[in-house]
Amino acid sequence: GTGLRPWNAARRGDGAGGTTMLSSAMEGVTVYLACGSTDMRKSIDGLAALVCHAFELDLFSNSLFVFCNRGRDKLKILHWDHNGFWLYYRRLERGRFRWPERSEQQTLAISRRQLQWLLDGLTLEQRQAHAPVTARIAA
Repeated sequence: GTGLRPWNAARRGDGAGGTTMLSSAMEGVTVYLACGSTDMRKSIDGLAALVCHAFELDLFSNSLFVFCNRGRDKLKILHWDHNGFWLYYRRLERGRFRWPERSEQQTLAISRRQLQWLLDGLTLEQRQAHAPVTARIAA
């Protein structure tokens, strides 16, 4: 598939919060949230400058850098892909993202699972979620 959902499915809210296209290419990535709010007028260059200079992170690593606006209804995800940047933009028609406030740290490293929770309108901490299994059985 193309990773895109039919318009009527997106309207009904079916599927994985519209992240199918994003999820398919993101195996093994590190996800960094920019805590607090970010000016959504920033595009690739402005967000890249934040990542490099303010957050002191490697812009070209296998990472997603996620930013949210003050109203908590828009977010952008910046990602380097071997010869250029991807900039994903999401605007909620209803509701708000449960975004962490800025504290001592400007960024927060989270799992892809936690990112999915945020995109689905949940908090980063889901106490009733099943814990990941880390044990491996050798065949």
